[in-house]
Amino acid sequence: MLQKQTALSLEDVRAIQRAKARSEPELKTVVRPDHLPLSFAQERLWFLAQLDGASVVYNIPTARRLRGPLDIAAWRRSLDALFARHEVLRSVFVARDGRPEVRLLAADAGLPLAVHDLRNAPDAQAQLAMLQAEEAATPFDLAHGPLIRAHLIRLGEEEHVFLLTMHHIVSDGWSAGVLTRELNALYAAFREGRDAALPPLTIQYPDYAAWQRQWLAGERLTTQADYWRRTLAEVPTLLELPTDRPRPPQQDFSGAVLPIWLDAELTAGLKRLAQKHGATLFTTLLAAWAAVLARLSGQQDLVIGSPTANRGRREIESLIGFFVNTLALRIDLSGEPTVAELIARAQRIAVAAQDHQDLPFEQVVEIVQPPRSLDRASLFQVLFAWQNNERPAADLPELEVAPHATALPQVKFDLELILAEWNGTIAGGLGYATALFDAATIERHRGYLVALLRAMVADDRQPVMRIELLAPEERALQLTEWNRTEAPYPAKRCVHELFEEQVARAPDAIALVYEEQTLSYRELNARANRLARHLVALGVRPDDRVGLCVERSLEMVVGLLAVLKAGGAYVPLDPAYPAERL
Repeated sequence: MLQKQTALSLEDVRAIQRAKARSEPELKTVVRPDHLPLSFAQERLWFLAQLDGASVVYNIPTARRLRGPLDIAAWRRSLDALFARHEVLRSVFVARDGRPEVRLLAADAGLPLAVHDLRNAPDAQAQLAMLQAEEAATPFDLAHGPLIRAHLIRLGEEEHVFLLTMHHIVSDGWSAGVLTRELNALYAAFREGRDAALPPLTIQYPDYAAWQRQWLAGERLTTQADYWRRTLAEVPTLLELPTDRPRPPQQDFSGAVLPIWLDAELTAGLKRLAQKHGATLFTTLLAAWAAVLARLSGQQDLVIGSPTANRGRREIESLIGFFVNTLALRIDLSGEPTVAELIARAQRIAVAAQDHQDLPFEQVVEIVQPPRSLDRASLFQVLFAWQNNERPAADLPELEVAPHATALPQVKFDLELILAEWNGTIAGGLGYATALFDAATIERHRGYLVALLRAMVADDRQPVMRIELLAPEERALQLTEWNRTEAPYPAKRCVHELFEEQVARAPDAIALVYEEQTLSYRELNARANRLARHLVALGVRPDDRVGLCVERSLEMVVGLLAVLKAGGAYVPLDPAYPAERL
């Protein structure tokens, strides 16, 4: 068990990474040739785009409702300034001799902004919904770009909806905070007719991509690769969760999100529990989520994906770009661990994974070589994201800014648990693939997680796999209501007589199916009657025993009914038995 005084928190790991960064090669500007290298993460998305064709799976849409006097000229100028400032937003990805390379669009090309005026439209909300749906369904062209676009929809004199969509190959979750912070500063300055005082960017994303390829090589690459090879050896690559529908032959990314909220009392209890065991809120919640998944799947060895910002160097903290990496966290729940023991396991796993986070996930997949299938994500199908980086709120002069629901929610995994600490509580959502799960099923999963967390806080010495997850009403439903199988049964009539009543009710309905053969109730009854008359002619009398030795087939059922109709009792004999036994 991990001892409190020696446990490393994720914050400790980040401090170690920053110290390590000071001994690493300098991240500096590279010469700008006609073509630039992709980062490892960008290269993976480019290859996926070549396999899947035009797709919206990796689009990152955001929508904001703006109320107040919006200066559209200043807004457009702010977006163009962002576009010019960040080279990654001007990146396009072209192939040369079958390999991808980056080319940059001109800094003065401007960010594409379409303005729509719906002030006098009688069906403004319907048109807004249609515009959102069209935007959500429009893929990007990686080779021509730009890979960011915007729509400004005017609904009233002082009411707008702003849609901004970026491709994941040029952005990530952290980037959204950078963009919001800089857009705040740019708009405030341009609205007042002055230049924005944003600090200059000493490096750009293409510099990072070149540095990454130079730095992650040789012994460093070998060490990272060896860790993941050992950790994920013989890893189970499919989490067999019970689903409401069979998995479609090709992964369906349509999804929905169920909100999750843990109140202040439970949040405080989880913090105390984590602190007691030298862990973090992230690893405590990871342990709980792993336990729920293990209970649902019946598997004790499972893998959960977890994104990490991967911004250990200060030079890249202010950049927009695709830095995020995904860690494959393998959780072992064997041996009846207590709550405390499972938290310690999760903490060790998370710390070790963070310490080896430099190897891009796409290279980890190549090392592990999991079976490839079009119907699911490789290596893991469940994600847990802990969003602990603060995202600045939109702070625009004289404007009230609020989120506006985006169209067509999508998920990249079967289940995606995304949580963050907010005002002394833990809040987030449980995303799910609607091709697999019903909303009612995910509501039960949410209930299991909350119940487990409460039990963990109440007693950290109990075996985590024995914690009661079912609410009393659900327990009664599963154990009592769903098992009420009693039905009125005519006790004075025999089985073959009940069968004959069914023949009278639906003579032409299909009664039997075996491979490509079928029999209706009328046909089955006629064949059974013929055989029954033959048995009576052979001397079968009531209560005689008649051996039935035949392979599973239509004839087996015909024979069974015939014996009963003749008044006898059938004795099933397996043709596979030795002759002496028969």
